[in-house]
Amino acid sequence: MLDELVGRRVLLLQGPVGPFFRRFAEELESHGAKVFKVNFNAGDALFYLGKRAHFFAKPLSAWPEYLERLIAENRIEAVCLFGDRRPFHKVALPICERAGVPAFVFEEGYLRPDYITMERGGVNGSSPMSRDPDFYRGFVSARQERPLAVHNSFLPFALYSVLNALAHSALWWAYPAYKHHRSLNVITEAVHWGRSGWRKLDYRFSEREMLERLSGPLSRRYFLVALQVHLDAQLEHTRYRDIAEFLDEVIASFARNAEPDARLVIKHHPLDRGYRNYGERIAALGRALEVEDRLIYVHDVHLPTLIKHALGVVMMNSTVGLSALFHGTPVKLLGKAVYDLPGLTYQGSLDEFWKNPGSVDPELYQALVAWMVDHNQLNGSFYRRLAKVDTPTGVRWP
Repeated sequence: MLDELVGRRVLLLQGPVGPFFRRFAEELESHGAKVFKVNFNAGDALFYLGKRAHFFAKPLSAWPEYLERLIAENRIEAVCLFGDRRPFHKVALPICERAGVPAFVFEEGYLRPDYITMERGGVNGSSPMSRDPDFYRGFVSARQERPLAVHNSFLPFALYSVLNALAHSALWWAYPAYKHHRSLNVITEAVHWGRSGWRKLDYRFSEREMLERLSGPLSRRYFLVALQVHLDAQLEHTRYRDIAEFLDEVIASFARNAEPDARLVIKHHPLDRGYRNYGERIAALGRALEVEDRLIYVHDVHLPTLIKHALGVVMMNSTVGLSALFHGTPVKLLGKAVYDLPGLTYQGSLDEFWKNPGSVDPELYQALVAWMVDHNQLNGSFYRRLAKVDTPTGVRWP
């Protein structure tokens, strides 16, 4: 992956929050590349004020012409960006294709927590990965080393997020046309994070016996629904407008088709703790469909344990599905994902899944993981450098 950028003229667009793209530029330049960068807001500029930095403060409508000119005038040979669903990036990818310039897309790791993703052309639902299971069968990775552990990166991520929001709030006037994909208002974000902290303490008490119950008396007697963050860009690769619409369909299908003694455990996403709570909606649906006593809504119960003791897992397209497949737990996806392959995920309807969720082909799973490690997974983190890797990014490149 890195070797495709060595010695080339590389343009960086928006990166993950924090200094990763600045460090990435240093690493590229140490290998003879010439790096350019576009900053779209004050948070971008805070973490990247290097040479050849450009500042785009116009409306999105002016972006295509600006990017085409930037690529041509600077003879750009490759473009790198984080997340292909951000507004500026959705516009940029077809422009790169028309110009014959390869675009490399970073994203959080498909194989978490020790990897980040880097793919050419797109990620997740837009990934160029084959959807033919025979393409992966029998694949053996040439990289036999175990990944170095990525230790908890939440604190640096939280710090970078706060600094990014502060910069954006203080200097919003410098980029008046910029619209972020989520709120950057310091006050409202502080309220959400404060609420998240309070709820975490509350759930620690109210859910203290739930794990023992679900791994004991209710083990293998429930299906698990893994919710995603309400602002997850991957919702674009589903037919749902929001998480609530997804919940409505799943609970209704469960009520119609699951065995009378089966439960449905709904797991809230931890990063959405301070922003959303679906308790009242779930309870109302349960009452209306006469399954209220069979629905269990949890927040901070240990997810891997829930997966191991579940009959099956339902989700839109979260990478949690790969964790479920690792444990041999059947998965039903209701959106596009790179691992949605016959032999791995359930290919029938949701209504049928409750009755016979099927099984997971462990050899196909291992082959798929080996292929991803070889082709689009990088051992490292966007927010914390690996301790044993002495490079600017702290990523272990193949």
